[in-house]
Amino acid sequence: MDRTAANAGKSAHDERLIGTWNGFAVLGVGIALVAVAIWVLVHYTVTSGRPSSVAGLVGAVLIFMALMTLGVLLLAGLYTVQPNEAAILQLFGSYRGTTRMTGLRGTNPFYTRRKISLRARNLNGERLKVNDKRGNPIEIAAVVVWRVDDTAKASFDVDNYENYMKLQSEAAVRHLASSFAYDEGDGAAVAGQHQPTLLASADVVTHALVLELQQRLDKAGIVVEEARLTHLAYAPEIAQVMLRRQQAEAIIAARTKIVHGAVSMVEMALNELSAKQVVDLDDERKAAMVSNLMTVLCAESEVQPVINTGTLYNG
Repeated sequence: MDRTAANAGKSAHDERLIGTWNGFAVLGVGIALVAVAIWVLVHYTVTSGRPSSVAGLVGAVLIFMALMTLGVLLLAGLYTVQPNEAAILQLFGSYRGTTRMTGLRGTNPFYTRRKISLRARNLNGERLKVNDKRGNPIEIAAVVVWRVDDTAKASFDVDNYENYMKLQSEAAVRHLASSFAYDEGDGAAVAGQHQPTLLASADVVTHALVLELQQRLDKAGIVVEEARLTHLAYAPEIAQVMLRRQQAEAIIAARTKIVHGAVSMVEMALNELSAKQVVDLDDERKAAMVSNLMTVLCAESEVQPVINTGTLYNG
């Protein structure tokens, strides 16, 4: 039990490259051996007439069988490897090595050869319904560009590396969604705490997704080239409510900016009037002026001017 637990986190296999022969040379030698074997048998039985002895006939047959067997074995060891492809070689179930040499190659005919693609592939993930960091239900999907880097791990450390990739990608996206909020809430905006969100922090989220995927897929010998979110939205049951909340937040933010700007403009106007001594205003007149300016600057509709022909003071 202790040994099993200690080895649970270790990789059973690491890729090692193995040398192979030039396939065209092997093809030539194999054909030559078969031809010589046939020539020996034909030459002895046909051109020599009746055999001089049984021993001579047996010798000719043995030479024929030996050359023919060797030639056929050499030809049986031929295989082809496409560009961006690798061949995994096994001898009676034992991993012997991986070859990435392309073209016609030759190897031990007793090796079983299994080819595996090294090309980049795309995984278009399905839309997943999960809860974000604040518990809001959202829909999220991602696309992952990946390729096999270690053929031994992909072949022997997981049962099916393609299914493993799909399941781990889904798990990574779910974990990512629960680690970030969909967007900034009212509390974060008021407190001034700007944390990364799924909606506004694309670079941070993408980097976190790639790291999460790579950690999960190292066991299968897979390298993540790129990963990005392709769909992000609130779940349908709360989409309308969240839309109204976003609209309200936008209105509040716009109003806040308008008020800040209006206060700055009123302050500037009062300072300019006092500095240039255009008019001497007491506190009551300043308050009236501030009220009028704020009304004009913050009003949504066009303001109609009213001419005051009286005075602010009674009597």
